[in-house]
Amino acid sequence: MPVFMNDEAFIKKGYQISTDKSLLDFDTIFNYLDQQSYWAKGMPPGKLKRAIAHSLCFGVYKDGIQAGFARVVTDEATFAYLCDVFVLPAYQGVGLSKWLMQTIMAHPGLQGLRRWSLATQDAHGLYKQFGFTEINNPERWMQIFTPYIAE
Repeated sequence: MPVFMNDEAFIKKGYQISTDKSLLDFDTIFNYLDQQSYWAKGMPPGKLKRAIAHSLCFGVYKDGIQAGFARVVTDEATFAYLCDVFVLPAYQGVGLSKWLMQTIMAHPGLQGLRRWSLATQDAHGLYKQFGFTEINNPERWMQIFTPYIAE
């Protein structure tokens, strides 16, 4: 992995990354995804709660306050889909997104996977630093896309 962020430097500044779901500030996560993201606008709160419950989640915190988030949908054996990645605007510009990605990619349950995937409109540069590339043979991939409908 070409990017190496110093965990201790962030910890000394009061930052933490945790997979403990009890630390997640659901309202902060929901408000960002629903109001500021381009990919999850209109996601009903109940749907996000189910998604969090069935995903490996990474919370980024500054002095115990939610500063960022990422979710990995995975079987922890062959496949992982990285989604809902964000750092709140007030915490951007200090390398948290790189530290978050480094932490996700190093997670013990995510080692040795055959395939990772993600979708991004504007963060290609970040993800390329961690080995992501455009999909080979995109003609082999298919999808069903259903926009969110309010519950």
